[in-house]
Amino acid sequence: MRTLSITAKRWFHRAVLSRSWLTFLVMGLAFFAFGVGTYNIFMLLSANFDLIAHYGWRALMDGAARQFVELSVTGYLSMAAYVVFKACEYRLTHDLTADRLERD
Repeated sequence: MRTLSITAKRWFHRAVLSRSWLTFLVMGLAFFAFGVGTYNIFMLLSANFDLIAHYGWRALMDGAARQFVELSVTGYLSMAAYVVFKACEYRLTHDLTADRLERD
């Protein structure tokens, strides 16, 4: 598993972070994915919990459990998109400020 994460990290650095224009594009896509994934997620989770609290086992059998799992997966995918956004932001920020820091 560790080898896979190291390979994925190297690929991300080589394919995305080495090109500023692609880093900017991926950062924008990650920003939109994070926004779409988190839009109203807390309201939906609250409604799901209220449904389960009110109807109990019947609500779980009718799909509330599946909906909770789907919302949880959406939350984790949104978090992953945020991490990609922050990595791209870090790279672009340091690329833009590197010359100035070296002159000072």
